[in-house]
Parts: sequence; structure tokens; C-alpha cells
Amino acid sequence: MKKTLLFEAAGTIEAPVERVERLMLAVRPGPVGPDNAWLMSQTGGAIEGGPERFTLRRAGHAMTVEVVGQTFAMQGGWWYRGEYTVEPHPAGTLLTHRVFNVASRGRWGVPLANRFFIGFAKNSRDGFAAGLQLIGKELGCSTRLL
Repeated sequence: MKKTLLFEAAGTIEAPVERVERLMLAVRPGPVGPDNAWLMSQTGGAIEGGPERFTLRRAGHAMTVEVVGQTFAMQGGWWYRGEYTVEPHPAGTLLTHRVFNVASRGRWGVPLANRFFIGFAKNSRDGFAAGLQLIGKELGCSTRLL
């Protein structure tokens, strides 16, 4: 799969990497919720498949979810792939979010379809910062956007 990086953001979570992994990397077949595919828990849906590659079905749409090593990835539509990687850090845990263009055809059309990504970086960074705060709230710890 060809991947072109479109966005990257990182932040720290003042919690041991094992706690963050239990929250963010726990995926199994069944309903999405606070203890299953936590990153997607606000969108709902159901997960099938596994153990590393799953299909998330919600509102008539399907998205691929992969959990490999310390990475949670979600891929949907014709171009989007988002990856969250959890790694040890002196402050506790480093969380990195990357968005890739993975279109197998019509790669040139991705910026056009997304209005040349005007505001994409700011909106993505703001979304990541909000998600980082939710993780901190869930784990009862501080976070910091890098």
C-alpha cells in the first residue's frame, strides 16, 4: 500500500504506556463502546473480524480497523487512513497521530475532493488536541500537545 503523509501531530500522556495501550488498542468483535475500540466509541457501530484486522460497521458504512503492535489504524473511503501510535516517553506515553492518503487510483484528486485541504491541518490538530484531552480525562491524568 502506498501511503503519503498529509498530517502529523503528537502529544504526551502522563500515564504508563501499558494503561494507554489498554485504552486505545483494545479491539474485539462486538459493539463499539468504552471497552472496545475506545477511539471510535462516540460514533457507535459494531466490530467484526480480528485478531489484527477488523471491519467497523456503522450507519450503513464500513471502515477497516487494524491493531498491529502499538498502532491503531482506521481506513475508510477511497483515500483516508488515520494511524495512532502509542510509545513510551519520559513523561509517560507519546501518542502520535498521522493521516495518510492511501488512494490506489485518482491520488491526484484527493486534494481537489477535499478543497485543497484548506483548514485541514488546523482542524486536524484541534481534533487531535481535543482527543488528547479526552484520553487524559478518561485516564485521570495530564496531557500535553507537542
